[in-house]
Formats: sequence, structure tokens, C-alpha cells
Amino acid sequence: MSLNILRSSARRVIPALLVAQAAFLPLQPASASAAQAHPCRPVAGCGSVVVAPVSQAAPEHGHCTSPEPVVCLIRSETPEEREVARDQRMRYHGLLEDMERTECAMRAEGRSEEDIARTLVRMRNDAKDVVRAGMTPEQVAELEARNEKKYGNPLGPTADQLYLKYGSWEKVAEAATRSSAAVDQELGLEFRHCSCEVLRAA
Repeated sequence: MSLNILRSSARRVIPALLVAQAAFLPLQPASASAAQAHPCRPVAGCGSVVVAPVSQAAPEHGHCTSPEPVVCLIRSETPEEREVARDQRMRYHGLLEDMERTECAMRAEGRSEEDIARTLVRMRNDAKDVVRAGMTPEQVAELEARNEKKYGNPLGPTADQLYLKYGSWEKVAEAATRSSAAVDQELGLEFRHCSCEVLRAA
């Protein structure tokens, strides 16, 4: 695959993959979103934490050594495009915090593990649907075809599919709020889970 084709693909796919979970957050400049979308981070060092600068390396031309496709796409981008990708990733982390806050509230109400897991999976998939609404028909078709092939569902895996994979609703809930460490590291980020105490205080 040529570099131009790879970079064109990256421009189409990276925003949806990195922002899909953060569609409920208002669009703001990077500095504002970092401060407001992650209320627990300044208090307890959790949420989306910047641990390294964005790579200033030139876009990669050769074979990608990472097994993670999104990492390869990020490496094919310019430093400026990686900065945008990092801001989008932080918005995604912001939604993970919202999901954790929802989970804490549901646990406080005594809701079942199944109810919690299904709610979190629905939040992820609903966010993907919102992002697709702002994409071109071609971009929507490309992403939905990928999910349809992998999960049999254009929005991604269902709660029941994840239950079959992990074997318990607790693990489904954990998977729903998981962030890819490889992608985060590529963008100089780390997602640190917030405790319910911190989330309630934020």
C-alpha cells in the first residue's frame, strides 16, 4: 500500500476511531477540552494524563512494526496531525470517565452487574452512532463494513457478544471502559481509571 493511500485512509479512519466514544462532549480548543473534559485528573492524577510529547518524527514510509492498526495509521501522520489525534483521544478518555461515573452511580443504586454492563456498552455504541452521523456516506460505509465483518453489527460488539467473549458481566463492564494502551502510548497519553470517590467529588 502506498504512503499516500495509507495517509488518506488515516485521515478518514483515525478521527472516528479516536473520537467515536467522545461524541457527547462539546467541541472546544485542545487546552479547554483537556481541562474540562477530565474533571478528576487534576485532583487525583486520573483520567487522561499526558505522559510524553507527541512524536515529531516524519511520517513512516516503510513497514509498520506495531500489531495495532491504529498505531500504524498514527505513525503515517504528520506531527501536526498527531496533535489533532491526541486531542481527539483525550475526548474519548473523557467519555470513559463519564461511563465510569455512570457505573459508580448505578452501583450506588444497587443495580445488577448485567444492567451496568449493558448500559456501558450502549453508551459506547450510541457514541459511535453519533459520530457516524457527521461523516460522509463513504466513511460511514467503510467503518460499518469493518464492524459488520468483525462483529456482525455495524456499531460494534453487542453486550451479549461481549458476555460470550468474557464470560461475566463484570468483565464486560471492564472491557467497555478500557482504553488501548498501545494507542494511548503512541500519542503520549495514559488513561488512569478514577475511583468512585474521586468521580463523586469532581
